[in-house]
Amino acid sequence: MTAEFSTEIPAELSSLRKSIDNIDAALVHLLAERFKTTQQVGRLKARSGMPPSDPVREAAQLKRLRTLATEADLDPAFAEKFLSFILAEVIQHHEELAASEG
Repeated sequence: MTAEFSTEIPAELSSLRKSIDNIDAALVHLLAERFKTTQQVGRLKARSGMPPSDPVREAAQLKRLRTLATEADLDPAFAEKFLSFILAEVIQHHEELAASEG
């Protein structure tokens, strides 16, 4: 016995998917802006001879993000994983910039 499914997508589902698509587009644009700014930071650090990574700042940012996530009713562990992934990319970019400047 096979269940029959309607191929018609309910209007509410379609509307929710459009909202998700818009949010995803906004996230991509925000990440692009963030990386443009962190590239500037990386170039400044490289010119100044500063290390690519700042563990004190990173720890403060993670703590801040966990608090923001909790206030926004988002799983703070997920928010931390997300920011940790971004920070790892930023540090890699900064290391590459330091190598090319040095």
